[in-house]
Amino acid sequence: MEERKIPKATAKRLPLYYRYLNNLNYQGKTRVSSQELSEAVKVDSATIRRDFSYFGALGKKGYGYNVEYLLSFFRKTLNQDEITEVALIGVGNLGTAFLKYNFLRSNNIKIVMAFDADPEKIGTKVGGVPVYNIKNLEDFITDIEVAILTVPVSEAESIAKKLVKKGIKGILNFTPARITVPDYIRVHHIDLAVELQSLVYFLKNYPLDSEQ
Repeated sequence: MEERKIPKATAKRLPLYYRYLNNLNYQGKTRVSSQELSEAVKVDSATIRRDFSYFGALGKKGYGYNVEYLLSFFRKTLNQDEITEVALIGVGNLGTAFLKYNFLRSNNIKIVMAFDADPEKIGTKVGGVPVYNIKNLEDFITDIEVAILTVPVSEAESIAKKLVKKGIKGILNFTPARITVPDYIRVHHIDLAVELQSLVYFLKNYPLDSEQ
């Protein structure tokens, strides 16, 4: 199949589709329609069909999509056979939750090390993941390309610089700080307070059961 440039919006939805298809597979379901997918992932069916069209004929009219085939296809597309090792910086409440969860529903992402400044946490394991002294960050994080940042705001910028220096290519930033990194580093900022405020705003002003 000739490789085509996939829109960013489509690429961001692929893991969502994959997760739901994985659930269907666990339930023993063999096929699914775009309408069923739409209702489950909250993406309109026309968008789903358009997203899938970038990858060729993945389904049949009147039949829908074969779950096992789609899973196999997206597993290859999303490199699910390759494990991406991740480092977590900051073992506070949020960081601890990440370590205990450790992407259990995903088979290609795994937090393999964590860092903190708390002497009571250093040298222990949380969710089976070893916690190292954050002062030794640059000694351990040598072959890691992705990091989750859950440190205090005041530490975010300095830690980000160390991560970049050690070859990190992607940072999932859960701090309110807008860290400065070179253009070749991808950063996804997730401010939970802002997301919650946005949710409340939409609940109050755009109720789902209101008539358009």
